[in-house]
Amino acid sequence: SRTRTMLRSCSRPLRMAIGQGRRWLSTTNDSPRGEGKGAPFLHNFHKAFPEAPPVSVLVSAEDGVYVRDENGNRLLDGLAGLWSVSLGYNQERIVQAATNQMRKLPYSHSFWNHGHDVGYQLADELSTFIPFPVEKIAFTGGGSDANDTAIKFAWFYNNALGRVNKKKIIARNKAYHGVTGIASSLSGLPGLHTGFGAAGASNLPLPGFVHLTCPHLYRFGHLGETEEEFSSRLVQEFEDTVEREGAETIAAFIAEPLMGAGGVYPPPQNYLEACQSICHENDILFIADEVVCGFGRLGEHFGSQLYHIVPDMITMAKALTSSYIPMGAVAISPQVAEVLAEGSAGGILGHGYTYGGHPVSCAVALECLHIYEEEGIRHKVQERAPQLLEGLHRICKGSAIVGEVRGRGLIAAIEFVRDRETRQAWDPAVGVGAMVGRKAREKGVIVRVIGDVVAMSPPLIIQEGQVEELLAGLEGAIQETESELRAKGLLPPSSSSLPPLFSTSLQLHVR
Repeated sequence: SRTRTMLRSCSRPLRMAIGQGRRWLSTTNDSPRGEGKGAPFLHNFHKAFPEAPPVSVLVSAEDGVYVRDENGNRLLDGLAGLWSVSLGYNQERIVQAATNQMRKLPYSHSFWNHGHDVGYQLADELSTFIPFPVEKIAFTGGGSDANDTAIKFAWFYNNALGRVNKKKIIARNKAYHGVTGIASSLSGLPGLHTGFGAAGASNLPLPGFVHLTCPHLYRFGHLGETEEEFSSRLVQEFEDTVEREGAETIAAFIAEPLMGAGGVYPPPQNYLEACQSICHENDILFIADEVVCGFGRLGEHFGSQLYHIVPDMITMAKALTSSYIPMGAVAISPQVAEVLAEGSAGGILGHGYTYGGHPVSCAVALECLHIYEEEGIRHKVQERAPQLLEGLHRICKGSAIVGEVRGRGLIAAIEFVRDRETRQAWDPAVGVGAMVGRKAREKGVIVRVIGDVVAMSPPLIIQEGQVEELLAGLEGAIQETESELRAKGLLPPSSSSLPPLFSTSLQLHVR
């Protein structure tokens, strides 16, 4: 037969693997754990063929803020999964909501004129929960495709108005908006761009995506520049960019209220308000990426509230379902929705996803909304934020390797430097951030390493004693790292005199 002929042409090991119906594993690796060639699992944001096994494999979660690894170690999850398990682990109400919906209606799509009751209920309650005018909500599978969707809607919006050249998107360096082709182009992180270029280009972003300066005074401010001066300079850069590119070519500006995965950057004073004014003056849509900030992370339901933004579209994911199940959404203002309706009146708005508005995801999101409201989660964040942020300042102010502590609500970061006075960065080869992250994990605390920045965003239900546990683990990790660097001759002998930690009005805002 044809199949036998094809098999005979294969190598003997491959014939054996096919014939025995077992997984082919390269001779370089007989483990499916994820390291090296032959292990099927492809890790995100890692080498295609990692040279070393995973740091540890998590196998179970415990109530609240803890997980366990395969060796039985109990770890405080100081990152809430990936900035996302906002309500903590083993929330029985969420588990039961998913279970009940799986039994009732495990799947239904929302294409054409189809729908389901739990989807309609979620859209209704979510539009009420959002503290801004909302006309429509489009559901997606996660944050990347929520941002992708918002950009497509911005393009459709301008086409419907006959402005076919008004398509460029303004974003910021160091921003993270996801990894689809569009979302990667929005993001201002080279690691997401390198090697993914299309149409004759080696790298992303795609044409038509313009990036402004990262609004981080500590690294991108001029010598002696105040926070107000820095903010004014960035606003002027935005205005100059609009003039250079032409307002008639710019569709939208997208911003995280507080930039998350790029390094945790609270915006400088009055910056986002001024950006919104520029958008209004030039008929540019303002898209707020609330994937990290939304649902209480900063102490209000949405980060936009803190910075006095009223977005034209809001993207969300992560905490929408506390990451118990994938889901994203785009909230659309009445103004934008009206134009989308007019533009699709003679046809359809040809966009949607198989799993957009999945009924199980909708049921989970509904239960999460109820928990946020009934348990006053944002108020709990307001209570715990001073303890976390002031505690970080306390444990870091005496360390020669810490240059800045920054954050708001229950998201924060520590930036490590070789010299606090000059803000000299470490040689990346030293890997100071990775050292701190590894030592923190050894002490039972999971944090996020972003170069020589260590970030944290614990579950919003974290309790007072657990915050102290997180701080103690970090303090020990920083002290041990500093001692190790001194022992290697990479730091001068300890000095009793250190300049104060860098601080601005919004770097350690406890509310």
